[in-house]
Amino acid sequence: MQVGCIRGGKLLTSEESGDTARWILFDQVEIDLTGRRLFVDGHESPLEPKAFAVLALLARQPGRALTRDEILDAVWGHRHVTPGVLNRIVTLLRHALGEQAQNAQYLKTVHGVGYRFDLPPAMNNERAPVAEPKTAPAPKAVEMTAPEPVVTEPVATTIVADDETGSVEVGPLPFPQAMSPRHASIMRSRRLGYVLLLLPLIAAAGWLLWQRTASDEARPVSVEEQGVAVLPMVNATGDASQQFFVDGISESLIGKLAQYEGLRVIGRTAAFHFRDSKEKARDIGATLGVAHLVAGSVQRDGNVVRVGIELIRSADGGTVWSQRFDRPYKDLFALQDEISLSVAGALQVKLLHARPSMIASGRPASGNLDAYDAYLRGTYDMQENQAKSVEEFEHATRLDPGYSQAWAWLALERTLYASDILQGEAARTAYAQARAEVDTALRLRPNYGQAHAIRANLLRIGDHDWNGSLAEFRVALPLVTDTDPSHGAYSILLTTLGKTKEAIVEREKYIHGDPLSGFAHMYLSNLQASLGRLDEAEASLRDAERLVPKDTDWYASQWSFLAILRGDADAATSAAKRMNAGHLRDTTLTTALQIGSDRDAADAALQRLLDADGRAKNDAYSVARVYALRNDADKVFEWLRRDRERGGNGVLHMLSSPLILRLRNDPRLATYCQQANLPAPNASEALSLDQIRVKLALQR
Repeated sequence: MQVGCIRGGKLLTSEESGDTARWILFDQVEIDLTGRRLFVDGHESPLEPKAFAVLALLARQPGRALTRDEILDAVWGHRHVTPGVLNRIVTLLRHALGEQAQNAQYLKTVHGVGYRFDLPPAMNNERAPVAEPKTAPAPKAVEMTAPEPVVTEPVATTIVADDETGSVEVGPLPFPQAMSPRHASIMRSRRLGYVLLLLPLIAAAGWLLWQRTASDEARPVSVEEQGVAVLPMVNATGDASQQFFVDGISESLIGKLAQYEGLRVIGRTAAFHFRDSKEKARDIGATLGVAHLVAGSVQRDGNVVRVGIELIRSADGGTVWSQRFDRPYKDLFALQDEISLSVAGALQVKLLHARPSMIASGRPASGNLDAYDAYLRGTYDMQENQAKSVEEFEHATRLDPGYSQAWAWLALERTLYASDILQGEAARTAYAQARAEVDTALRLRPNYGQAHAIRANLLRIGDHDWNGSLAEFRVALPLVTDTDPSHGAYSILLTTLGKTKEAIVEREKYIHGDPLSGFAHMYLSNLQASLGRLDEAEASLRDAERLVPKDTDWYASQWSFLAILRGDADAATSAAKRMNAGHLRDTTLTTALQIGSDRDAADAALQRLLDADGRAKNDAYSVARVYALRNDADKVFEWLRRDRERGGNGVLHMLSSPLILRLRNDPRLATYCQQANLPAPNASEALSLDQIRVKLALQR
């Protein structure tokens, strides 16, 4: 294969272009396909391996629309990766190219299809010719095959953000002096000329280089690039009451492996999706996008703990390493350390020293095993039984008052319980308890990243202190990994503040670490919908349905909402009617009926909703949304006032709801936001229902 560059939309060979590398050049952008580098304005813009692979795939075929499946097949080699991962990669590329999705010049979304890369119609892509050596004749060219972009799973990275969010910018150091693409091209050409002078000296070693290249082409993807998933251990005890302990061993290993540099570790929710799974290792690895799986069993027999661990290669299911550990229960923490060190050794990764507080192991500093046992029970109950989870965490803190993580998770669970269930004075009391608990956690461990994120969440939910919450997230995020659930909570705060685009970036970080979280994909669907990106919103919703099929009512409610945004009354009503009988169905159907032609049915449904007011915490906000669809602004603000008086959560959605934002130019909404310490409505990036429908009309 000859090498060259694209000029004027054509891929030129080296003879035609006078260049010795494969380049795509346009405007101020240079894509080095051989070196897998992107230069913008003469400066290198670092990209993840898969991000560059997507860029190369699209840029090699300018003007051609590639479907999402074509891109997933070509870059990931299968279709098990969710579209949300591709969305994240496209966001990274647009950021690197200096463009936005709404005004994309190069990387364009083809709605309902995929993506297309457009080159400028006229380009000045001349590159300086390679300087001819004066002291030696030009050697005879050796034809070599240019390697294709490496197809690897991306290592999570921090997205560039501004000072307002406090995120850390990761990128190259600035050049001492600005360097234009033209000048950079000339300098590279000169360096190539100097290299040609050395070719006779290294010709004798050519066969070694060729042999090494062939080996590199065939090597498996490194674990740093692909990562690992710790599957839930099998409970070999035979006692269901010990499942919390077995799961705790798995979770501890997840947390400890995340301390190793460059190792992408899949989160608990995604990994535990494969409990008792009969799927092949290759299929699980493909779904999670990892090169290795950790599997095993745990048996607690009296005062002895027996753990069997296997490290499995996803590609073929082969066992890379296995070991059995038998230790007294009193040495449990030493056992956990030994297991994690052994697995890390088998993976050949090194411990991360830069941020020792990044990951919390969950173990008490005192070594109190009884407190740890209660803590594990609390984490086990978090998903299904909030009240019981609170009790277990309280028990852990009584057994060990210095147990920082137990205090932090107690505060989190109490905050969520107050937000989801409690109202009025009961909610205020619970929030006050949570404040004291997270303060205790941070007094015991000031550099505890997740505790700072939990405090940020409490300030957002319980106090509506947006600036305080932002400040806490600024402290928290540098102390946690890029795939930590804290990014999901941060995305919710950004949504509340109307920073929808940045919220999507943070949500996709979370999904990258927990790709099988149905809620995360559904929340992403809401964010995309609020920007009028309904095709993407529907794709994310389908991902959620596929990942967690049981939540049918929530999905139907979201389908109904997306149909409302499209102005499809029949589809909105049909989706609502698929739901099971209950308050959520009644609210969804009432909302859908408002855009239909049957006014009697719409009025009757609204009256039933008013009669049922008070059955759920957020009823007042739901009624306000219905009145927004009816264009009754007075009623909207009446019910928003009731929602605030009741301590409802409507304030969290003011700047992200396309229905409420229909009133963004009403002075009363500006007053509401000012009283709630929110930004002005017109500062929100989310679109109103009317703006979304105009956008859809222009796209037809």
